[in-house]
Amino acid sequence: MSAGPPTAGTATPQDALAIVRSRGYVSVLVISALLGVPISAVAFGFLALVSELQSLIYHDLPENLGFHGTPDWWAIGPLAIAGVLVALTIRYLPGGGGHKPAEGFKAGGTPSFAMVPGVVIAALATLSLGAVLGPEAPLIALGGGLAVGAAKLIKRDAPPSAVGVIGAAGSFAAVSELLGSPLVGAFLLMEAAGLGGPMMGVVLVPGLLSAGVGSLIFTGLGSWTGLGTYSLALTHVPPAGSPTVGEFAWAVVAGVAAAFLGEAIRRSSLSLQAVVERHRLPLTVLMGVAVGVIALLYAVMTDRPATGVLFSGQDALAPLLAGSAGYTAATLVVLLVCKTLAYSASMSAFRGGPVFPAVFVGATGGLALSHLPGLGGTAGFAMGIGAMTVAMLKLPLTAVMLATLLLGADGLTVMPLVIVAVVTSYVVTLRLGRLPAGAAPEARPQAQPPAA
Repeated sequence: MSAGPPTAGTATPQDALAIVRSRGYVSVLVISALLGVPISAVAFGFLALVSELQSLIYHDLPENLGFHGTPDWWAIGPLAIAGVLVALTIRYLPGGGGHKPAEGFKAGGTPSFAMVPGVVIAALATLSLGAVLGPEAPLIALGGGLAVGAAKLIKRDAPPSAVGVIGAAGSFAAVSELLGSPLVGAFLLMEAAGLGGPMMGVVLVPGLLSAGVGSLIFTGLGSWTGLGTYSLALTHVPPAGSPTVGEFAWAVVAGVAAAFLGEAIRRSSLSLQAVVERHRLPLTVLMGVAVGVIALLYAVMTDRPATGVLFSGQDALAPLLAGSAGYTAATLVVLLVCKTLAYSASMSAFRGGPVFPAVFVGATGGLALSHLPGLGGTAGFAMGIGAMTVAMLKLPLTAVMLATLLLGADGLTVMPLVIVAVVTSYVVTLRLGRLPAGAAPEARPQAQPPAA
């Protein structure tokens, strides 16, 4: 591998072809495939540990202390502890515990191995103790950081461009099965990093290879251990009818509503983040307590478990759709409000990803909307997921793929509705988030191709 390849922004199709044919590119592919095995195994272990800690803290511990079930107020204590752990990690470990979820989903750039311990500790405290954030961002940083560290051990003089591509492949492997399909994870990273042009395939192929290997490892470990794959999946999807004119109108409504709700979440979490950062330890604890109190209020108002508001919402999504007939419109609205408030508070202070809570909030809103005339439950569920995902991530292709592939065969039926909802939400979100006059948009880092 040698230095001096063309950058992603200046490369021509001939440049891309030359890189693919080079011996250095073959080395990158081999390393990406080999690293996909241990990195996906580490990612699986991380998700298994989170799941076990959640069960221990919210199920086993209350029973061992003599409670009959988990008290509705129980989450306040663990979330206060989470605030202490996350605040100390942000203050004292390299990398600040990972990226700030209030600032949106970020990918691209070369991750750092030095930040891996801080990312893991902050994410374990956040995800295991009940804050409303997902595992995708920590896994991306974990996979990328481990891959970069391994690449530098294998070849100390490897050029930064090759190390960057191998790091990206590690991120692909870490989230290969998390979103239900390696393709959804690939689109998520590709869109977020701004990959495009003739170099897209050059950078994407090692990632897809690593994701494919990672998916096999996730599936194998899930079968071998009996723990499952920790993949976003729906076990029961009510059949969806063919889209109607009325449902297309509701898709526009869902898109507009999601855009306004997403902007409210974003602005409130950023405002709270600015306050929290001035007094990190006490205010992170306070945000954790606030999430616990919000969950308690939900339980008191609806007579449902407080855990419906806690955590990322990944595991609660399938039961929500399968049991949607048992939710009144009022209960869904209360759940939507409480989850949204807990989501905003968590993003302001904790460390994790914004994807899964956005999916859950959107699904809840879509099901609430389906109680109105002319909209089916499955269609509302899918439209809500797509519209809210794009409102929070600003990644339209990922939003459409996630909302439709998640529903299996019925996803193809409702795809036209999802597209309308996503496009509407995306356009309105961009309009609501317009920069002040004279401000320059933030430049996305250009992905670098591997050295040839």
